[in-house]
Amino acid sequence: MSIDWSQIFTWQNLMNLIDILAVWFFIYKMIMLLKGTKAVQLFNGIIIIVAIKAVSYYLNLHTVSYIMDQVINWAVVVLVIIFQPEIRRALERLGRNDIFGGSHKTKEDTNHLIDGLDKAIQYMSKRRIGALITIQMQTGLEDYIETGIPLDADVSGELLINIFIPNTPLHDGAVIIRDNKIAVAAAYLPLSESNMIPKELGTRHRAAVGISEVTDAVTLVVSEETGAVTITKNSQLMHDLSREDYLKFLHVQLDSPEKENTWWQNVLDFFKPKKGGAKK
Repeated sequence: MSIDWSQIFTWQNLMNLIDILAVWFFIYKMIMLLKGTKAVQLFNGIIIIVAIKAVSYYLNLHTVSYIMDQVINWAVVVLVIIFQPEIRRALERLGRNDIFGGSHKTKEDTNHLIDGLDKAIQYMSKRRIGALITIQMQTGLEDYIETGIPLDADVSGELLINIFIPNTPLHDGAVIIRDNKIAVAAAYLPLSESNMIPKELGTRHRAAVGISEVTDAVTLVVSEETGAVTITKNSQLMHDLSREDYLKFLHVQLDSPEKENTWWQNVLDFFKPKKGGAKK
């Protein structure tokens, strides 16, 4: 039996394929926009509601099905209200023409970022000036950026040092770096409840572990008590690092960023729960 390829490769089938790919691309971009926001839990809730509706329909659970129908009927209005911040961000990104991709960082940009961080860490560590610096990776940090004071400034050692000088308006809270720029200062990060964090480590370290439990961000901490340098990522806490250690880690993380992941890896990562805990 021969296959009639002329019936398969038709103009209509090509248009159908483009139509399906366009819808999937839109869904993928929406998922990427929601990563790192509180809307993730709401999105998972919507999936559960749809699943309950499907099960109730096939099992003839009329009351449950009726309730789910009412929820779904009002879903559009509710979603517009609930996801208003995310919709606003998406429109802003569309206006900046970066909805189809983020900024492209060069090796020179990465080296400049690491040099600025190194200069600030060395200065603050020697003088025991406390600091908390979070670098956005793939997961968005919009919810936490909104809690800080906007700067949108180029990264430099001098600026980071001035931000964390004690008794200045911006020294409390975290600096968040996004796309090689200081997005905000004095931002609030979630505190970890992990029992694995050593008792001698303070609030900055708990905040660093906390953000690593819910995102893939790289966070650096300079201890105000000892001047020790700590890095957290993916719930892992690496304490009392030498200059060689933290520079090597930063180059590994920032020189070859995880943005090389395929679209399906990012989608799976969106739904994958983060593991709690921290390791010393």
